Amino acid sequence: MIEVLQQILNGVAIGAVYTLIALGLTVVFGILGIAHFAHGSVAMLGGYLTFMLSEKFALPFFVAMSMAMVVGAVAGMLIERLAYRPVQNAPHINAFIIALGLTMMIEGFNLLVFGADQIVIQTPYRGVYNIGGLAVAELRLIVILTAVVLIGVISILIRKTKTGKSIRAVAQNRSAAILMGVNVTQVSLVVFSISSALGVAAGALIGALLAIAPGVGEGLAVKGFAVLILGGLGSIPGAVVGGMILGVSEAMAAGFISSAYKDVIAFLVMIAVLLLRPQGLLGKR
Repeated sequence: MIEVLQQILNGVAIGAVYTLIALGLTVVFGILGIAHFAHGSVAMLGGYLTFMLSEKFALPFFVAMSMAMVVGAVAGMLIERLAYRPVQNAPHINAFIIALGLTMMIEGFNLLVFGADQIVIQTPYRGVYNIGGLAVAELRLIVILTAVVLIGVISILIRKTKTGKSIRAVAQNRSAAILMGVNVTQVSLVVFSISSALGVAAGALIGALLAIAPGVGEGLAVKGFAVLILGGLGSIPGAVVGGMILGVSEAMAAGFISSAYKDVIAFLVMIAVLLLRPQGLLGKR
C-alpha cells in the first residue's frame, strides 16, 4: 500500500505539469481552434530561461520563473501576431504546417543558444519528509502547490473577469461575439499570452522536477494533447482530471511494470476512455 501511495504522489506531481501544458493548449485550441504543436517547445524555452536567470543572475527560483513567464507571454503574442493571424481565415492545414515549422524553429533556437546538454534547474526545495513510511519530497509538494495556484488564477480570470467573459464569448460563438462588440483580435493576443505563460511555468517546473533537454518539448506537446483529448476539448476541469489520470498512470506503470512501458500504459488508458466516451471525460458532445 505504501508503494502504491508513493507512486500516486509521484504521478500527481508530474500530472500537475501535464495539466499546465494541457491548459495552455486548451485555451488556444478550445477558443481559437488552433492545434498549437509548438507549445511544448515554448515550454522548454521557458525552462531554459528560468535556468539562465537563476544560475547567471542568482535569482530565486520563483522570481526567475515569473520573469520567464512574462517573456513567454510576450513571445506568445508575437507568435499569434506573426505566425497564426495571417492564416486565421485559411484552411486549417496552413496553421498545422506553421505549428510544425514553429516547433522546429524554437527547438533549433533552444539548441543554438543553450546547447545540447541536459539541464536540471536547482532549487532550495531539497527536503524529504517521512510521513507514515511515505517519502514526500518537498520539491514535489512545491510543484503541486504551484500548479494549483496557477490553475486557480486562470479559472478566476476566465470565469470572473471581463476579459474572461470575452474569451468565453469567442469560444461559444465567434460571429456573435464580434456582433456584440468583442475585440476578437485582442482576445487572440490574450489567449496566446496566457497559453505561453502557462507553458513556460510548466517548462520551469519540469526542469526542476526532472530535466530539460532538446527534444523534450515535443514529447510534452504530445502529452499535453493526450490530456486535452482525455479530459475533453476546451474543458479546464477536464484538463485537470486528464492530467492527473495521465500522470498517475505513467507513475504506476513505471513503478510496477517498467519505465519503458509508462508511455504505452498511459496512452492505452487514453484510448480506452475515448472508446467508451469519445468526447472525453468532461467534454461535451
